[in-house]
Parts: sequence; structure tokens; C-alpha cells
Amino acid sequence: MERIWRRAAEEVAAGGRVYVVCPRIDGDDSDAAGDDQEEPEPPDALLDEGGELVQEAPPARPPAAVVDWAQRLAAEPALAGLGIGTLSGRMSAAEKDAAMADFISGRTPVLVCTTVVEVGVDVPAASMMVILDADRFGLSQLHQLRGRVGRGERESVCVAVTGVEVGSPAYHRLKAFGDIGDGFQLAEADLELRSEGNVLGAAQSGRRSDLDLLRVSRDGALIARAREQAETIIAADPMLAEHRDLAAAIADRLDEEAGAYLERS
Repeated sequence: MERIWRRAAEEVAAGGRVYVVCPRIDGDDSDAAGDDQEEPEPPDALLDEGGELVQEAPPARPPAAVVDWAQRLAAEPALAGLGIGTLSGRMSAAEKDAAMADFISGRTPVLVCTTVVEVGVDVPAASMMVILDADRFGLSQLHQLRGRVGRGERESVCVAVTGVEVGSPAYHRLKAFGDIGDGFQLAEADLELRSEGNVLGAAQSGRRSDLDLLRVSRDGALIARAREQAETIIAADPMLAEHRDLAAAIADRLDEEAGAYLERS
């Protein structure tokens, strides 16, 4: 961590700007960081290579918070003499504008913030981002965040800080984040890691899928072909009167929740 803050000071000395992203605004809050932050991910269990539970994850540590880290960085020797700004979703529009103006001008070249900077923020001088407790963010969010640096001519760096156990689901998620820069490839990796969840319900992800043999990330062509065949059958026989075995299999497969979901879809 000391080296991270020394690097941040080096970036500022060279004319850069540094984001420090936290998952919470205030360490005492029990809620996520306002309307600019999704609820942090729950602690992960530790799994072996086959996906079997090895042990439960240790109790969750308090997530990094903007208020706390702004104070800590103000006292960080490596950042001595540098202005430390803050930005979060709880600030008024005028306060946000002022914070961004100070950041851009260099009055506060280090900005401690929440994911309020995730989209719509363009500071070409921003050359470094430090994401604290990066395991508490999803892959898509992490990818959006790192897109806030490297928007100018300067080479940039994004540092994801985490304390998760090696081999945990969160570790593999962050490893994918570090290894993959392309957004589409990262989305595919995210689907592979999180699973497709309940495809006949509202759950969008989950370690258990209600597909017995198929995987959405692997069997897209087969699923598309099956859909075409299903549409052909339904077009010719909407009530499946001539396909009684198929109708029985569908009725046996669908529970009340899945049936209601299909009706709404």
C-alpha cells in the first residue's frame, strides 16, 4: 500500500490525477453508498478447483469508505502537501461540480470517491485509479471504472486492492479483471464465473443453474437451433395437441414461479 501511494504522488508530480474509489461513503453506514453504488457483494465461500465448498469465508471486514479514506490519505506521508478531494452521490449537484473542478485544475489532484464517477466523467489528465475493496464490485462495474483513466495521452494504471483469499470466487473474478481488457470478453468471463442463474425466473446469476446440461456461455449455437425448432412447432401446433409427450415434459419441468415468469415474458 505504501508503494501505491508513492506511485500516486509520482503521477501527480508528472501532471496526472488520481481516483481512489471506495464502495461506501461513510464507514458507519449500514446501507450501500447511496444511489451511485450497488449493494456490495456478499463474502465468498472458499472453493476447490472442482467448485466444492472447502470452508466458509472469514467474517466480512468493514468496507472502505470515502470519509475514512479521505482522512487517512490526508495523513499519508507519501501524499504530503497534495490536496485530497471527495465526491459521492450524497453531494449536491453544485458540490459535485466544485469537486470535479478542483480535481481537474489540480487543486485536489487526488479524488476519493464512490462509483459516482463510473460513467460520464472525462478527465484526460486522470492517469491512475485505485479501487479499494475491489472484490465488492462486479466485473462490469470494475471495467466501467477503469475506463475513467487512460483517456488522455498519458499511460495509465488501475490498481485493484483486495484482501480476498486466493482461490475464492472473488479472487477469480478479480484475476479475470486483471487479465482481460476487452469488455465483451470480460462479459463472457463474468457469465462463466457467475453462471446464468435461473433462466426461467428473476435470478440473474448464481452458482446453481436450472439448466441441467447446457451452459449459456458454451452452447449458444445449440440453444439458438433449439429455439428455431421450438418456434416452428409452436407456430404449427400452439397448444401442442399433436406433441403430447413434449407438453407433458414441459408441464413436469415448469414450477409455479417459472410458469408465471413465462406468462409475464
